[in-house]
Amino acid sequence: MLIPTLDDYSKKYEHIKFQREDGILQLTLHSEGQDLVWGFAPHQELGYCFADIAADPDNKVIILTGAGETFIHKEDLGGGSGVTAKVWAEHVLPDAKRLLTNLLEIQAPMIAAVNGPATVHAELALLCDIVLAADHSTFQDAPHYPSGLVPGDGVHVVWPMLLGLNRARYFLLTGQILSAQQALDLGVVNEVLPQAALLQRAWELARIVRARPALTTRLTREAMLIQVKRAMLEALPYGLALEGLAACDFWPASFAAENIAKR
Repeated sequence: MLIPTLDDYSKKYEHIKFQREDGILQLTLHSEGQDLVWGFAPHQELGYCFADIAADPDNKVIILTGAGETFIHKEDLGGGSGVTAKVWAEHVLPDAKRLLTNLLEIQAPMIAAVNGPATVHAELALLCDIVLAADHSTFQDAPHYPSGLVPGDGVHVVWPMLLGLNRARYFLLTGQILSAQQALDLGVVNEVLPQAALLQRAWELARIVRARPALTTRLTREAMLIQVKRAMLEALPYGLALEGLAACDFWPASFAAENIAKR
């Protein structure tokens, strides 16, 4: 069996920058070196990228962050062009399943450094073991129900786990925006820091985790994730099927999260 190395996959992905030091791998999401614009390409890339990272035993701790001033806040999914059941079943659904299931298959502990607004796929950060947020960060699920889509691609699992059922339903149905401080108060994130201190703190925590016995560390993450994996296995395919069914009836004219947040 071929075990991937960083050299094998570090140049494969257009929207992911890799930096590794002493087993600590920092992933920076970007579009041409600037703030990431979410779309079908990064949606597909990240799922495969997470599989490569999980298969590389030299990755001991993962730091996930974004370039520029935002984590994921901008989105371009071809608004208004429509989607068919065939496209959803052959492309969107498997990519969406791969994105979250492969993230959860990474045994190396993960630290999210949310460097700004996370209004699109915030769950990628929130599924990490430690979540740090810059003090100007905000959290929202902008592209789903506020835009006319079913929140079925994992957010329907993650947010109720974090907020509780009633708060999560309010959050998803109203397009509520949580400030970094509100997210801290609600237990969604662990620390709020000035943006200039964010990555330094992430690396500090990563080195603390890295100093523990390697097998103990990997299996500790595995033990803590069993409830999340079970919930995702049960609810993700069904949620994606519901989202796809409604998406075939209505596909939003615009996915600009910064505009959605102002509605």
